[in-house]
Amino acid sequence: QVQLVESGGGLVQAGGSLRLSCAASGGTFSNYAIAWFRQAPGKEREFVSAISASGSRTYNTDSVKGRFAASRDNAKNTVYLQMNSLKPEDTAVYYCAAGRWYLRLHGNYYDYWGQGTQVTVSS
Repeated sequence: QVQLVESGGGLVQAGGSLRLSCAASGGTFSNYAIAWFRQAPGKEREFVSAISASGSRTYNTDSVKGRFAASRDNAKNTVYLQMNSLKPEDTAVYYCAAGRWYLRLHGNYYDYWGQGTQVTVSS
């Protein structure tokens, strides 16, 4: 059983940056690929970014390419999402999720989820 806890969200002006963290406990963290999803009010949850178990592969959805970057430190059981050049449309609750397979875009493929952290970008 893996527990995930996100942190690092907050209120930022457009053009600003935030770094989200996803800290894991339980299980063998380095066995799991991690994905970031987000859900804005009134919208469906959407895939944002993924990082493989080793951290050697990453992928970002088109809307955040060039602005967001996922990384991980398996020694610290933590995954990060660096978010730069934030836009008001990035406002959402951000979730990290752990699963056995890298780059699965649908949330059903992930076994464990964090509680989410709110990111609000003001214009």
